[in-house]
Amino acid sequence: MTHKVFVDGQEGTTGLRIHEVLAQRQDIEVLRIDADKRKDSAERARLLNASDVAFLCLPDAASREAASLITNPNTCLIDASTAHRTVPGWTYGMPELAPGQRNAIRAAKRIANPGCHASAFILLLRPLVDAGLVPADALISATSITGYSGGGKKMIEQYEAGGDPRLSAPRPYALGLAHKHLPEMRALTGLQAVPTFMPIVASFYKGLAVSVPLHLSQLSAGTRGATLREALAERYAGEAFIRVMPLSDPATLEDGFFDVQACNDTNRADLFVFASDTQAILMARLDNLGKGASGAAVQAMNVHLGLPESQGL
Repeated sequence: MTHKVFVDGQEGTTGLRIHEVLAQRQDIEVLRIDADKRKDSAERARLLNASDVAFLCLPDAASREAASLITNPNTCLIDASTAHRTVPGWTYGMPELAPGQRNAIRAAKRIANPGCHASAFILLLRPLVDAGLVPADALISATSITGYSGGGKKMIEQYEAGGDPRLSAPRPYALGLAHKHLPEMRALTGLQAVPTFMPIVASFYKGLAVSVPLHLSQLSAGTRGATLREALAERYAGEAFIRVMPLSDPATLEDGFFDVQACNDTNRADLFVFASDTQAILMARLDNLGKGASGAAVQAMNVHLGLPESQGL
């Protein structure tokens, strides 16, 4: 059976990558819009409503507008923007989130694709909050370092043009403490307080790593690094795209540095716990254009359509 798929916003970084992935598949018929009609609402509406699945790779306001064009109750929307990630009636497109999430995605017609930073953060924290190891009222901070492709076309052009010496050093941003991923980072982990979050963009194309420092004394009594690692391993046992690494990963410690780019060109997320007797650092790495964007969207599509989850990935 062939499924009809349309990508609204096919010229953006995420849209282009989704097209590349789907182009290799015989079970997908990709509907395309003529270049001169990309902003034609009537033509977009026609293609959106002709689709079994439509990906929205658009700015937030445009995604909301696109969603309003749907009149076909059978069309499933997968929105890669931040517009609908915590909106009632939309299902969070992370199959590994919790037991039952795959069934929710399969039944949904409105799916919100997770953010890249948020994906890494939620994969680390949700199992620990669910297990009661990290109290829901804990005050959590996180740092993320990411490649410049996460900033979209304009930032990619800025970095690849060269000539600006400021771009050679890592650049912390979102210092107004209102990053667009924060609402889902709180809501989808079960935390009561919004985490303090500082992302950093650096001069490499793609790859992302989120780190969360913890004082063991502030966690559930008796919690140690091994406890945290075991909770992650138990939650993600059997997950094709989640790899829980050994406690205080010996290979990383031997090298002396953490490889942010080791999941590039995959739909995998690697989770780590580094720990001493009193402290722990949780770390998650993924490809911000893969598991952090287009790969996650295609994975959610596969789940929704009842296809093998790893098909094309």
